Amino acid sequence: MLKSNWNYPTNIWVGENRIKDLTKACKDLKIQKPLLVTDKGLVKTEIVSKALKILQDDGIFVKTFSNVIGNPTGTNVNEGVEIFNKNNCDGIIALGGGSGLDVGKAIAFMVSQTLPIWDFEDVGENWTKANSKKIAPIIAIPTTAGTGSETGRASVILNEETGVKKIIFHPKFLPSIVILDPSLTLKLPPNITAATGMDALAHNLEAYCAPGYHPMADGIALEGMRLIYRSLLIAFNDGSNLQARTNMLVAASMGSTAFQKGLGAIHSLSHPINAQNNVHHGLSNAIFMPYVLTFNRDVIEKKIIKICDYLEFKDKSFESFLTWILDLRKQLKIPDNLSSVIDNEDFDINLLSKMALEDPSSITNPKRLTLEDMKILYKNSYSGVLFNE
Repeated sequence: MLKSNWNYPTNIWVGENRIKDLTKACKDLKIQKPLLVTDKGLVKTEIVSKALKILQDDGIFVKTFSNVIGNPTGTNVNEGVEIFNKNNCDGIIALGGGSGLDVGKAIAFMVSQTLPIWDFEDVGENWTKANSKKIAPIIAIPTTAGTGSETGRASVILNEETGVKKIIFHPKFLPSIVILDPSLTLKLPPNITAATGMDALAHNLEAYCAPGYHPMADGIALEGMRLIYRSLLIAFNDGSNLQARTNMLVAASMGSTAFQKGLGAIHSLSHPINAQNNVHHGLSNAIFMPYVLTFNRDVIEKKIIKICDYLEFKDKSFESFLTWILDLRKQLKIPDNLSSVIDNEDFDINLLSKMALEDPSSITNPKRLTLEDMKILYKNSYSGVLFNE
């Protein structure tokens, strides 16, 4: 049997209004001067003002950093590190969607490093180059139910010089305390609920289908998909449903936990589109999902039938599962092709295909990928042709 290293999540506090426990989280981690990291849009909302008030009322000095964009960059991280050090901060509160969480974790990591962030790309043993003794403690509070970055040991950061998204990894990227508070997601717009929910589905689905021996990840991924199956459309149609919102938050965290087993072509196709065309990651994952499923069919069909069985589909078949995905996208008002979100003149299939093949997620796709495969997948996804006829 092959040797494997399995890692599982951290302390997770789940429930309505658990944001009120933010001060306790800081005290438990001995954080006295946190840097709250969020994005440009969220910093103006009641969610952030409420978090700041909780801390300030309890006498905790807090500085805010919000210069974070949707597909976060190395510059975002460097600016945050400068503010952290300038204000003698001693911990990170990462609050927001995937971008805020990824940047917050990267800042906590980089405050103690002398090498540039790109030296810690998730390749080989790069993470061992890091000074791991002074990484700042992290509290993660997701406000969307998609990336699962709160339970991840990496951040996805765009290198502006190369135009390539890089996965930056270190075991201590994993937050020490996670707060899953569904009340923070109640005002999430339906389109963001849809895109982030499909992102969570992509994580669980690709993790389950990835090759390798990891039964615990498989079990988590299956249950994550069940929660999404039962809750995503409810959260989309009735954003005030707390149980559905809770289920989606948990499913997102489960997906991130499960994909330590690996991802696949959905993500390797998405990352270049996110970097080059600034398309929302969850949206691109949703668009690519059926095309990749079809491509991988001959090696994943038995696993897909097992998913159907676990979800209690009447028809336990690959066709049934694919039909569910297509219908789900339609009900969530997600386009079925790339041409709906990218203009033809901005669609450089040769560049994108090369980037996708080089993406680390390609390595754990169930079926071996070639440059020509990537071109076909992009071509079909752009035109809306599901099968390569």
